Amino acid sequence: MIYAVGNQKGGVGKTTTVVNLGAWFGSHGKRVLCVDIDPQGNTTTGFGIKKRELKYSSYDVLSGKVKITDAIIETPFEGVSVLPATDDLAGAEIELSRAEHRTSRLKMQLLTCKDQYDIILIDCPPALGLLTLNGLTAANELIIPMLAEFYALEGLSQLTNTLKIVRSSFNPSLQIAGILFVMFDQRLNVSRQVEAEVEKYFPGKVFRTKIPRNVRLSEAPSHGKPVFYYDKASKGAEAYEELGYELLKEEPPKKEKKAFFFGRKKDKEKNEK
Repeated sequence: MIYAVGNQKGGVGKTTTVVNLGAWFGSHGKRVLCVDIDPQGNTTTGFGIKKRELKYSSYDVLSGKVKITDAIIETPFEGVSVLPATDDLAGAEIELSRAEHRTSRLKMQLLTCKDQYDIILIDCPPALGLLTLNGLTAANELIIPMLAEFYALEGLSQLTNTLKIVRSSFNPSLQIAGILFVMFDQRLNVSRQVEAEVEKYFPGKVFRTKIPRNVRLSEAPSHGKPVFYYDKASKGAEAYEELGYELLKEEPPKKEKKAFFFGRKKDKEKNEK
């Protein structure tokens, strides 16, 4: 399965979703390839890859200079490989505009290696240019992260128009895997209102899982680790684990409830002994 993770708005958790979902799939026994086609290269750094030490990147692959297998890097995280991105990718839009098969270059490269992986996750840039079109053309399904804000609804309508163009011209089989609310706060009325509005226009396409605001999720990239390797017990890690099971259409294992001891601390320590 090839998932593109995209939304034309920035700061909606696309990279966070690719890194942490990829890490969870890898730890769950899947062979995962995370493809970074965002010039910011945050997925690359999110896995602790140093861009300056890279020999090849997704820019070299899309420009046809090297094969994708020459640019893929195995990470120290179980089951996860990465096609990294560097700043060079910023110039790819101009080069691709003059190239043949400019919207299907990533798809053609992935055809040569996709049998080596169970799941491929593509981190698309926050723009509806040729890089994003390459990601959407190569994918089977699209995961759309979004904030529970009314401004986000406008961006979602523009993205659906782009989907219609992609389906009619480049990838007729592309489906929406689901809309993922990130930095979600159930206590806010606006969050529930936006969720209801999206569910009305996209019935059955809103993920049951919601990704909450979580400090550990924000801290993990600075350590070059997915959240499962930084703080597995955090709310953010638990949410992405639930999302992984939801995508696999599997029921998550039931977790034991912690027993609370109501009494003095000394009595508790005595009881534990």
